[in-house]
Amino acid sequence: MLLSNVFSNMFDDRMFGFFPMMDDHFTHEAPQMRSDIREYDDHYNLSMELAGFGKNDVKVDLDNGYLTVHAERNNTNDEKDDNGRIIRSERFSGSCQRSFYVGDKVKKEDIAAQFEDGILHLNIQKPALTAPADTTKYIEIQ
Repeated sequence: MLLSNVFSNMFDDRMFGFFPMMDDHFTHEAPQMRSDIREYDDHYNLSMELAGFGKNDVKVDLDNGYLTVHAERNNTNDEKDDNGRIIRSERFSGSCQRSFYVGDKVKKEDIAAQFEDGILHLNIQKPALTAPADTTKYIEIQ
């Protein structure tokens, strides 16, 4: 019975698949980069919650078919008395990252990004479907 309690916290859903990681000394739980993906006829829409982050804190890159969203924030709060001496100093540093495989045919130009009210919206155009090339090599008969 003791073993089941020990291992129940070790093997949870976050061990499998992509999940964000964040170094946060105030909490022990990583914040969620909750994402919604919607498919339309010509594009996908990815909406990701990034509460507490600003537009300049978020970077999006596309590399080898992987779309990666990285958010990082550093805050320092110093309180000084009337003589300019620091009476309290607090620092916070945190980052999180999440990746999605979008395929090798998606190009940077196919992605439009917008950040508003703590939500990152990405519109990803679907690559044009091309008919497979005929790879059969015919030998001419003489």
